[in-house]
Order: sequence, then C-alpha cells, then structure tokens
Amino acid sequence: MSTQTDNTSNTPSNDPSPKKGATGWVILAFFIIGFGFSLLSGWVGFPKLLYKEVPHPIDFNHALHMDLVYDGCDSCHYFRKDGSFSGSPTLDECRDCHGFVMGINENEEKFAEEYVLEDKEVPWNNYAKQPDCVYFSHAPHVKGAEMDCATCHGDIGESESLRPYQENRLTGYSRDIWGWNMSRLGEPEYAPRMKMMDCVNCHVEQTDSKGNCFQCHK
Repeated sequence: MSTQTDNTSNTPSNDPSPKKGATGWVILAFFIIGFGFSLLSGWVGFPKLLYKEVPHPIDFNHALHMDLVYDGCDSCHYFRKDGSFSGSPTLDECRDCHGFVMGINENEEKFAEEYVLEDKEVPWNNYAKQPDCVYFSHAPHVKGAEMDCATCHGDIGESESLRPYQENRLTGYSRDIWGWNMSRLGEPEYAPRMKMMDCVNCHVEQTDSKGNCFQCHK
C-alpha cells in the first residue's frame, strides 16, 4: 500500500498576484495624483469658465487727457457740491470738449459719431462697481484720509489704453472685486483687489480699527 506524501507546504509559491499592502499603495498613489490634477485643473480652468472678457465701447487714453485738462483727475472725476462723487463722466461733461472730432483717431471718431451726434451715453465698463448691499463713499477716503486715487485704482492716470475688463458670468461684477488671482501670486499690479477683507485690512493698518459693519453695509 503506497502512501502519498503531501509536499505542498514545502513548495515555494509562484503566485504572481500582488500583495494586499502593495495594491493599497498603488490605489492611494493614483488617488493623490487624480486629486492633485483635479485641484490644478479647477484652479486654472474655473476662472476661465466663470469670467468673460467684455470689450470696451471706446478705448480711452488717460495719459493724453491728463496733459490737456486743467485740474488732473478732478477735471472729469470730481466731487459735487453735496459731497457726492461724480464717478464716470457723463456725455454732457465730455461734450464740452468733444463737440466735434478732434484729430485723426478711430476712438475719437467713434465717440463723436456714435455717442455725441446720437446723444447717447457711453456704457463705460465699471471696474469698481460693488453689490447693492455695499455702501462706499469717496469723500471720507479722498477728502478725509487724503488717500491717492492710485491706492485703489492703480496708476490708471498714466495709461494710454484701458486694461482688459472681465465680468463674472453669474453676478455681472468686475473681476477686480474678487481679484485676478485667488492666491494673489503674480496678480497684476494694475488690478488691486476690492474684497471686503482688503478694505478691513487697510482700515486696521491705517486706523487700528476695522470699523463697524453699518459703515459699509446699510
């Protein structure tokens, strides 16, 4: 009677399947790579989907006008008698100087023919327009604190062309409000961000107080 010896336990395993531990590391590595790629894609791609570039009705040369007007920025952007700020010039204010085409310039001709002669206001893009819940007064900042316009608006008075204007597709507000870069790394110097915390930080630096909520929210 022959006996059959079971040598299975003594035979080296040739099973090519990976160990459970190795499989877990592979899955984790792919997860990290995919998660990182998703974050990077969202960081770069989401602003391109959220914002659209809106062309300017007229390309405006601030530097040229600064050399011609008598009172610098205040000639076109001034305080009214009641202390309120005029904002962008109206057609009547521009028409005082531009009743006819002045020089050979494509934008000058467009302004005269499409707006002055048609008695139509120019739909200027507003970089600094805030939500309706935000109240901002130029008077305490410019008159009271004697702040320079460039602090919030950049050196626009020296520009020969209007910088790009991007509009949020959902809210309709300028990208200047949120900022051109979420991390602020590499953000253009000409586009100071105008979010609430930027105002708060400036108030803290200048007055050691962030102020009360009702000062800006009414």
